[in-house]
Amino acid sequence: MQEENLVAANEFCLHHNIEINFIYSLQEYGLLQVIRREESVFIPENQLTELEKMVRLHYDLNINVEGIDVIRHLLERIEAAQHELNELRNELRIYKTD
Repeated sequence: MQEENLVAANEFCLHHNIEINFIYSLQEYGLLQVIRREESVFIPENQLTELEKMVRLHYDLNINVEGIDVIRHLLERIEAAQHELNELRNELRIYKTD
């Protein structure tokens, strides 16, 4: 099994000047997966971009964890709708050229 790149949660918090409890809240709500090793908590590198978005929503816009969950769900639905729209446009182009 390939070792995943991990970032220490406390280092992430220090770098972004946030409370570690925010990380724990996201994890408890199911918005973030963390890895615990001994006494330390780590964040998988592939989740950092999404975590940084959630940090900005919470600290810059004062959106609570429940609101972040709703926003993420709505953005996923918009992305899926855009993908479907692009597929339909491509399909329509095929029929237009015939």
